[in-house]
Amino acid sequence: MDLSVPDQPAAPDALTVLGSTVRHAIEHVEVFPAPAHVSTVRFTTDELSSVCPVTQQPDLSHVVIEYSPDAHCIESKSLKLYLWSFRDRAVFAEALAAEIAGEVMLTARPHRVRVTLTQRPRGGIEVQAVSELSR
Repeated sequence: MDLSVPDQPAAPDALTVLGSTVRHAIEHVEVFPAPAHVSTVRFTTDELSSVCPVTQQPDLSHVVIEYSPDAHCIESKSLKLYLWSFRDRAVFAEALAAEIAGEVMLTARPHRVRVTLTQRPRGGIEVQAVSELSR
């Protein structure tokens, strides 16, 4: 996981994904200025896929990303393409939740972020990992 912190989040005119035809995964989410009086933003998807680092079998997960924006919000198309980058990555559910929370914190710099990742059952066991960060 790249933990380098950008000097500043991307300026709104630096959005490169929105309005463009992008057919590949991206490494970081993009942000735009947060509107006034937005206290919580929540993204939910059932389409997060990754690969088990031991068996190399596909893992499918439901993820909820909830954050309290400060100056910036995450642009949703860039989030979709960022999450797409995990489809061929070998990663445990716990590490995946932590990596997504870290990306949100580093790029959007919210007051707090909570990522709840629920991996669909395989072998009868469902895994749920929660990663919370705040500043």
